Amino acid sequence: MPLASTELDSILPLVAKGKVRDIYQVNDDSLLFVATDRISAYDVIMNNGIQDKGKILTQLSIFWFDFLKEEIENHLIASDDKEILAKLPKELSQPKYRDQLAKRSLLVKKLDMIPLEVIVRGYITGSAWKEYKKSGTVHGLPAPKGLKESDPFPHPIFTPSTKADLGSHDENISPEKAARLIGGNLAEKVGQKAVQLYTKARDYAKTRGIILADTKFEFAHGENGDIILADEVLTPDSSRFWSAKDYESGRSQKSYDKQFLRDWLTAKGLNGKQNVTMPEDILKKTSEKYIEAYEDLTGNQW
Repeated sequence: MPLASTELDSILPLVAKGKVRDIYQVNDDSLLFVATDRISAYDVIMNNGIQDKGKILTQLSIFWFDFLKEEIENHLIASDDKEILAKLPKELSQPKYRDQLAKRSLLVKKLDMIPLEVIVRGYITGSAWKEYKKSGTVHGLPAPKGLKESDPFPHPIFTPSTKADLGSHDENISPEKAARLIGGNLAEKVGQKAVQLYTKARDYAKTRGIILADTKFEFAHGENGDIILADEVLTPDSSRFWSAKDYESGRSQKSYDKQFLRDWLTAKGLNGKQNVTMPEDILKKTSEKYIEAYEDLTGNQW
Protein backbone atom coordinates (compact mmCIF):
# COMPACT_ATOMS: atom_id res chain seq x y z
CA MET A 1 0.00 0.00 0.00
CA PRO A 2 1.27 3.51 -0.76
CA LEU A 3 2.25 5.51 2.31
CA ALA A 4 -0.19 8.42 2.35
CA SER A 5 0.93 9.91 5.64
CA THR A 6 3.43 9.22 8.40
CA GLU A 7 2.50 8.83 12.06
CA LEU A 8 5.55 9.72 14.11
CA ASP A 9 4.16 12.73 15.96
CA SER A 10 3.73 10.84 19.21
CA ILE A 11 7.53 10.74 19.33
CA LEU A 12 8.72 13.73 17.27
CA PRO A 13 6.97 17.09 16.71
CA LEU A 14 5.50 17.42 13.20
CA VAL A 15 6.59 20.89 12.00
CA ALA A 16 5.35 20.83 8.40
CA LYS A 17 3.32 18.70 6.03
CA GLY A 18 3.93 19.50 2.37
CA LYS A 19 2.56 18.07 -0.84
CA VAL A 20 4.91 15.10 -0.50
CA ARG A 21 7.08 15.45 2.63
CA ASP A 22 6.26 15.20 6.30
CA ILE A 23 8.88 17.12 8.30
CA TYR A 24 9.63 16.43 11.97
CA GLN A 25 11.88 18.26 14.39
CA VAL A 26 14.54 16.02 15.91
CA ASN A 27 16.29 18.69 17.96
CA ASP A 28 17.22 22.36 17.73
CA ASP A 29 19.67 21.67 14.89
CA SER A 30 18.12 18.92 12.80
CA LEU A 31 14.96 17.83 11.01
CA LEU A 32 13.69 14.50 9.72
CA PHE A 33 12.34 14.59 6.15
CA VAL A 34 10.06 11.69 5.21
CA ALA A 35 8.87 11.53 1.60
CA THR A 36 5.41 9.95 1.41
CA ASP A 37 3.76 8.47 -1.67
CA ARG A 38 1.39 11.43 -2.00
CA ILE A 39 1.21 12.97 -5.45
CA SER A 40 -0.10 16.37 -6.48
CA ALA A 41 -0.94 17.99 -9.78
CA TYR A 42 -2.06 21.54 -10.43
CA ASP A 43 -1.27 22.21 -6.74
CA VAL A 44 -3.86 19.66 -5.54
CA ILE A 45 -2.99 16.43 -3.69
CA MET A 46 -4.74 13.34 -5.08
CA ASN A 47 -6.76 11.04 -2.80
CA ASN A 48 -4.56 8.04 -3.58
CA GLY A 49 -0.80 7.82 -3.92
CA ILE A 50 1.88 6.18 -6.08
CA GLN A 51 3.50 3.06 -4.62
CA ASP A 52 7.13 3.75 -3.52
CA LYS A 53 7.17 7.23 -5.07
CA GLY A 54 8.61 8.74 -1.89
CA LYS A 55 11.38 6.14 -1.82
CA ILE A 56 12.31 6.85 -5.44
CA LEU A 57 12.38 10.62 -4.87
CA THR A 58 14.55 10.21 -1.77
CA GLN A 59 17.03 7.84 -3.39
CA LEU A 60 17.31 10.07 -6.46
CA SER A 61 17.97 13.11 -4.29
CA ILE A 62 20.68 11.18 -2.43
CA PHE A 63 22.26 10.29 -5.78
CA TRP A 64 22.29 13.94 -6.91
CA PHE A 65 23.44 15.37 -3.57
CA ASP A 66 26.44 13.06 -3.82
CA PHE A 67 27.00 13.92 -7.49
CA LEU A 68 27.04 17.66 -6.74
CA LYS A 69 28.89 17.59 -3.41
CA GLU A 70 32.10 19.00 -4.91
CA GLU A 71 30.15 21.98 -6.25
CA ILE A 72 28.17 22.95 -3.16
CA GLU A 73 27.54 22.01 0.46
CA ASN A 74 24.18 20.33 1.10
CA HIS A 75 21.90 19.92 4.10
CA LEU A 76 22.37 16.17 4.67
CA ILE A 77 23.41 14.85 8.06
CA ALA A 78 22.55 11.21 7.31
CA SER A 79 20.84 9.42 4.42
CA ASP A 80 21.50 5.76 5.25
CA ASP A 81 18.62 4.13 7.16
CA LYS A 82 20.83 2.69 9.91
CA GLU A 83 22.69 5.96 10.40
CA ILE A 84 19.42 7.88 10.59
CA LEU A 85 17.85 5.52 13.14
CA ALA A 86 20.99 5.69 15.27
CA LYS A 87 20.45 9.45 15.63
CA LEU A 88 16.71 9.27 16.37
CA PRO A 89 14.80 8.36 19.55
CA LYS A 90 15.00 4.60 20.17
CA GLU A 91 11.23 4.20 19.90
CA LEU A 92 11.47 4.84 16.15
CA SER A 93 13.39 1.58 15.75
CA GLN A 94 10.15 -0.31 16.36
CA PRO A 95 8.94 -2.02 13.15
CA LYS A 96 5.78 0.09 12.80
CA TYR A 97 7.90 3.27 12.69
CA ARG A 98 10.96 1.82 10.98
CA ASP A 99 8.82 0.68 8.05
CA GLN A 100 7.57 4.26 7.57
CA LEU A 101 11.15 5.56 7.38
CA ALA A 102 12.91 2.92 5.27
CA LYS A 103 14.48 4.35 2.07
CA ARG A 104 12.29 7.45 2.23
CA SER A 105 13.85 9.51 5.04
CA LEU A 106 16.67 12.04 5.34
CA LEU A 107 18.15 13.57 8.47
CA VAL A 108 19.02 17.15 7.58
CA LYS A 109 20.33 20.32 9.12
CA LYS A 110 17.74 22.82 10.31
CA LEU A 111 18.54 25.88 8.20
CA ASP A 112 17.32 29.36 7.36
CA MET A 113 15.82 28.81 3.91
CA ILE A 114 16.03 31.42 1.16
CA PRO A 115 12.39 32.19 0.22
CA LEU A 116 12.76 31.63 -3.52
CA GLU A 117 12.16 28.84 -6.01
CA VAL A 118 15.43 28.91 -7.95
CA ILE A 119 14.50 27.64 -11.40
CA VAL A 120 16.95 27.10 -14.26
CA ARG A 121 15.64 26.56 -17.77
CA GLY A 122 17.69 25.07 -20.58
CA TYR A 123 14.74 24.58 -22.94
CA ILE A 124 11.58 26.55 -23.54
CA THR A 125 8.54 24.66 -22.32
CA GLY A 126 5.72 24.83 -19.79
CA SER A 127 4.84 28.24 -18.39
CA ALA A 128 7.87 29.78 -20.10
CA TRP A 129 6.55 28.70 -23.50
CA LYS A 130 3.09 30.10 -22.70
CA GLU A 131 4.57 33.47 -21.75
CA TYR A 132 6.87 33.52 -24.79
CA LYS A 133 3.99 32.89 -27.21
CA LYS A 134 2.08 35.76 -25.65
CA SER A 135 4.78 38.39 -25.19
CA GLY A 136 8.13 37.13 -26.51
CA THR A 137 9.54 37.15 -22.97
CA VAL A 138 10.41 34.53 -20.34
CA HIS A 139 9.90 35.62 -16.72
CA GLY A 140 9.82 39.17 -18.05
CA LEU A 141 13.17 38.78 -19.79
CA PRO A 142 13.52 39.33 -23.54
CA ALA A 143 14.00 35.95 -25.27
CA PRO A 144 15.48 35.15 -28.71
CA LYS A 145 13.05 35.52 -31.58
CA GLY A 146 11.82 32.52 -33.54
CA LEU A 147 11.97 29.90 -30.80
CA LYS A 148 9.77 26.85 -31.21
CA GLU A 149 8.31 24.85 -28.35
CA SER A 150 10.98 22.72 -26.61
CA ASP A 151 13.86 24.53 -28.34
CA PRO A 152 17.04 24.96 -26.27
CA PHE A 153 17.94 28.45 -25.10
CA PRO A 154 21.36 29.68 -26.27
CA HIS A 155 22.47 29.19 -22.67
CA PRO A 156 20.66 28.15 -19.44
CA ILE A 157 18.75 30.98 -17.77
CA PHE A 158 17.85 31.72 -14.14
CA THR A 159 14.09 32.17 -13.94
CA PRO A 160 12.94 32.37 -10.30
CA SER A 161 9.51 32.09 -8.80
CA THR A 162 8.01 32.91 -5.44
CA LYS A 163 7.73 30.12 -2.88
CA ALA A 164 4.00 29.81 -2.19
CA ASP A 165 2.31 28.21 0.79
CA LEU A 166 0.69 24.79 0.39
CA GLY A 167 -2.39 25.07 -1.80
CA SER A 168 -1.28 28.33 -3.38
CA HIS A 169 0.44 28.88 -6.70
CA ASP A 170 4.08 29.86 -7.16
CA GLU A 171 4.41 33.05 -9.19
CA ASN A 172 6.99 33.37 -11.96
CA ILE A 173 9.04 36.51 -11.40
CA SER A 174 11.98 38.24 -13.06
CA PRO A 175 15.51 38.07 -11.63
CA GLU A 176 15.11 41.79 -10.94
CA LYS A 177 12.09 41.16 -8.72
CA ALA A 178 13.94 38.29 -7.02
CA ALA A 179 16.74 40.76 -6.23
CA ARG A 180 14.21 43.06 -4.58
CA LEU A 181 12.84 40.14 -2.54
CA ILE A 182 16.07 38.66 -1.19
CA GLY A 183 18.73 41.25 -2.04
CA GLY A 184 20.77 41.77 -5.19
CA ASN A 185 23.96 40.03 -4.08
CA LEU A 186 22.16 36.94 -2.83
CA ALA A 187 19.94 36.69 -5.92
CA GLU A 188 22.99 36.89 -8.16
CA LYS A 189 24.79 34.26 -6.09
CA VAL A 190 21.93 31.73 -6.12
CA GLY A 191 21.29 32.35 -9.81
CA GLN A 192 24.91 31.71 -10.77
CA LYS A 193 25.19 28.64 -8.55
CA ALA A 194 21.93 27.19 -9.85
CA VAL A 195 23.06 27.55 -13.46
CA GLN A 196 26.36 25.88 -12.55
CA LEU A 197 24.59 22.93 -10.88
CA TYR A 198 22.07 22.62 -13.72
CA THR A 199 24.85 22.58 -16.31
CA LYS A 200 26.75 19.79 -14.55
CA ALA A 201 23.57 17.72 -14.12
CA ARG A 202 22.46 18.40 -17.72
CA ASP A 203 25.78 17.21 -19.11
CA TYR A 204 25.66 14.03 -17.02
CA ALA A 205 22.03 13.33 -17.98
CA LYS A 206 23.01 13.65 -21.63
CA THR A 207 25.40 10.71 -21.19
CA ARG A 208 22.41 8.68 -19.99
CA GLY A 209 20.33 9.57 -23.07
CA ILE A 210 18.25 12.09 -21.13
CA ILE A 211 17.59 15.79 -21.65
CA LEU A 212 17.28 17.91 -18.50
CA ALA A 213 14.94 20.60 -19.76
CA ASP A 214 14.64 22.57 -16.53
CA THR A 215 14.84 22.15 -12.79
CA LYS A 216 14.09 23.85 -9.48
CA PHE A 217 16.60 24.22 -6.67
CA GLU A 218 16.12 25.43 -3.11
CA PHE A 219 18.91 26.99 -1.10
CA ALA A 220 19.51 27.99 2.49
CA HIS A 221 21.79 30.49 4.18
CA GLY A 222 25.11 29.01 5.26
CA GLU A 223 27.91 30.48 7.31
CA ASN A 224 30.08 33.34 6.07
CA GLY A 225 27.63 34.20 3.30
CA ASP A 226 27.77 30.74 1.71
CA ILE A 227 24.65 29.04 0.37
CA ILE A 228 23.60 25.44 1.01
CA LEU A 229 21.67 23.14 -1.31
CA ALA A 230 18.54 21.84 0.46
CA ASP A 231 15.15 20.16 0.08
CA GLU A 232 15.03 17.71 -2.86
CA VAL A 233 17.22 17.93 -5.94
CA LEU A 234 16.78 16.93 -9.59
CA THR A 235 13.84 14.57 -9.13
CA PRO A 236 10.91 14.14 -11.54
CA ASP A 237 8.86 16.27 -9.10
CA SER A 238 11.26 19.22 -9.38
CA SER A 239 12.57 18.80 -12.93
CA ARG A 240 11.58 18.03 -16.50
CA PHE A 241 13.48 15.08 -17.95
CA TRP A 242 12.96 14.09 -21.59
CA SER A 243 14.17 11.12 -23.59
CA ALA A 244 16.87 12.33 -25.99
CA LYS A 245 15.99 9.70 -28.58
CA ASP A 246 12.34 10.84 -28.69
CA TYR A 247 13.11 14.58 -28.63
CA GLU A 248 11.73 16.69 -31.47
CA SER A 249 11.66 20.48 -31.57
CA GLY A 250 8.34 22.22 -32.15
CA ARG A 251 6.13 20.12 -29.90
CA SER A 252 5.70 19.13 -26.27
CA GLN A 253 7.81 16.20 -25.11
CA LYS A 254 7.04 13.05 -23.16
CA SER A 255 8.37 13.54 -19.64
CA TYR A 256 9.71 11.20 -16.97
CA ASP A 257 7.14 12.47 -14.50
CA LYS A 258 3.43 12.77 -13.70
CA GLN A 259 2.43 14.00 -17.16
CA PHE A 260 0.07 11.02 -17.49
CA LEU A 261 -1.76 12.33 -14.43
CA ARG A 262 -1.87 15.94 -15.67
CA ASP A 263 -3.17 14.84 -19.09
CA TRP A 264 -5.86 12.66 -17.50
CA LEU A 265 -6.98 15.45 -15.18
CA THR A 266 -7.15 17.91 -18.07
CA ALA A 267 -9.09 15.49 -20.30
CA LYS A 268 -11.60 14.83 -17.51
CA GLY A 269 -11.93 18.52 -16.58
CA LEU A 270 -10.52 17.78 -13.13
CA ASN A 271 -7.42 19.99 -13.14
CA GLY A 272 -7.36 22.03 -9.95
CA LYS A 273 -10.31 20.12 -8.46
CA GLN A 274 -10.22 18.66 -4.94
CA ASN A 275 -11.12 15.11 -3.88
CA VAL A 276 -9.85 13.29 -7.00
CA THR A 277 -9.05 9.57 -6.98
CA MET A 278 -6.81 8.29 -9.77
CA PRO A 279 -7.83 5.14 -11.70
CA GLU A 280 -5.57 2.08 -11.68
CA ASP A 281 -4.12 2.64 -15.17
CA ILE A 282 -2.99 6.18 -14.31
CA LEU A 283 -1.43 4.93 -11.07
CA LYS A 284 0.45 2.21 -12.97
CA LYS A 285 1.70 4.45 -15.79
CA THR A 286 2.82 7.17 -13.39
CA SER A 287 4.62 4.64 -11.19
CA GLU A 288 6.42 3.20 -14.21
CA LYS A 289 7.66 6.67 -15.19
CA TYR A 290 9.15 7.37 -11.76
CA ILE A 291 10.94 4.00 -11.78
CA GLU A 292 12.16 4.60 -15.33
CA ALA A 293 13.56 8.00 -14.31
CA TYR A 294 15.46 6.48 -11.39
CA GLU A 295 16.88 3.60 -13.41
CA ASP A 296 17.81 5.63 -16.48
CA LEU A 297 19.51 8.40 -14.46
CA THR A 298 21.39 6.27 -11.95
CA GLY A 299 22.01 3.11 -13.93
CA ASN A 300 20.71 1.14 -10.94
CA GLN A 301 17.75 -1.25 -11.00
CA TRP A 302 14.81 -0.36 -8.79
